[in-house]
Amino acid sequence: MNNELLAVLDYMERERGIDRETLIRAVEGALMAASKKSVSLAKDVRIEIDRKTCDIKALARVQVVERVRAPHDEITLENAQRIHADAKLGDFLEIEVTPRNFGRIAAQTAKQAILNRIRQAERDKVFDEYKDRVGDIVSGTVRRFDRSDVVLGLDGFAEAILPSKERVPTEEYQVGDKIRALVLDVVSDQGGTKIILTRSRPDFVRRLFELEVAEINDKTVEIRAIAREPGFRSKLAVISRDEKVDPVGACVGMRGIRVKNIVRELSGEKIDVVRWHEDIKTFVANALNPAKLSSVSVDEDAHTVNVIVAPDQLSLAIGKKGQNARLTGKLTGWKIDIRKDEAAMTFEEKLASAQAALAAIEGIGSERAEKLVKSGFLTVDGVLAATEEDLLAMIEGFTEDDARAVRAAAEAIAGPAETSEPEQPADSENI
Repeated sequence: MNNELLAVLDYMERERGIDRETLIRAVEGALMAASKKSVSLAKDVRIEIDRKTCDIKALARVQVVERVRAPHDEITLENAQRIHADAKLGDFLEIEVTPRNFGRIAAQTAKQAILNRIRQAERDKVFDEYKDRVGDIVSGTVRRFDRSDVVLGLDGFAEAILPSKERVPTEEYQVGDKIRALVLDVVSDQGGTKIILTRSRPDFVRRLFELEVAEINDKTVEIRAIAREPGFRSKLAVISRDEKVDPVGACVGMRGIRVKNIVRELSGEKIDVVRWHEDIKTFVANALNPAKLSSVSVDEDAHTVNVIVAPDQLSLAIGKKGQNARLTGKLTGWKIDIRKDEAAMTFEEKLASAQAALAAIEGIGSERAEKLVKSGFLTVDGVLAATEEDLLAMIEGFTEDDARAVRAAAEAIAGPAETSEPEQPADSENI
């Protein structure tokens, strides 16, 4: 009995969870590949391991012939009948060709090959276990870092990779940290089985809601769209199939407990849950909430939704660095154009808007724009209506170079100026 091999098989089956038959076949193949020349020169040789005792035998397939011409592949009828009494010419027999020292020498030679086969068996087991789990959330522990990729240990001996492009930019990890992520792909190749994870895709947020919100899991509430900027903010559009169930309330939960759990999992990423609506104007208004909209219009040809808001609602509607408007566009699939309600602007706001518009013109700049606005020149048309002499006379601190440059910049924008009376300084009634 090969006690050493038997002990190894018991350990691998118990600790690694690999089927014993799979291991024995791997060992047989490894021994055959590693020690074929030392066993026999016969063309057809196989290694057989007794499933109970783990004894190793080498068997060669030979043909019964009247006269032996190939000693390694043929046997005489007389010798064959000593092994099998009913053997006859033309039969094929298996005879044992195990060398005396085969167990020790073959085991040493095949050690690395056996380990490789065992690792392959482990990879196959991992692939079989995870190939149908794409789209599921799994938990793992950070084991190491491969450059900017994170390598996680999953259940058992499986490892997964969280690539740098699938990480949330605001998150940092340390070895030993517990992480949940979505299985993005499972690939098996010569390098082994690769389980690719993601925490940055919108589907990760979708799956978290499916696990947290029973109404989504049982299809009462449906997530129609998700827009996400990982680590910062996500927007979900939801609808209920049961008029008695409020989709937003179901997702938020009592006192916000459900959405708070997801926010915690996402390391503080803000989440807006909005009611989906087939009318795009209503949908956009829901998505931009809590900003109050003055009016909403749709340009079908440009696939654009034009939104007008009061001045004090503009920053709320657009969001920090345009995030709210940008996510609303991704969520609805429409271009969102948010503008300030000019009619509701104060006198100071109108002056500031005019100054900003002039300052943006190449050749004018902020300093000249400020002087123009203070003197009542609020538009390019107003500048074109005045001659250089008028600009010099009416604008305090203007030089000839200033007047010439401003006129040239205005003409470049609007074309040659027409001769007309100079525009008078504006007051609060005609702005």
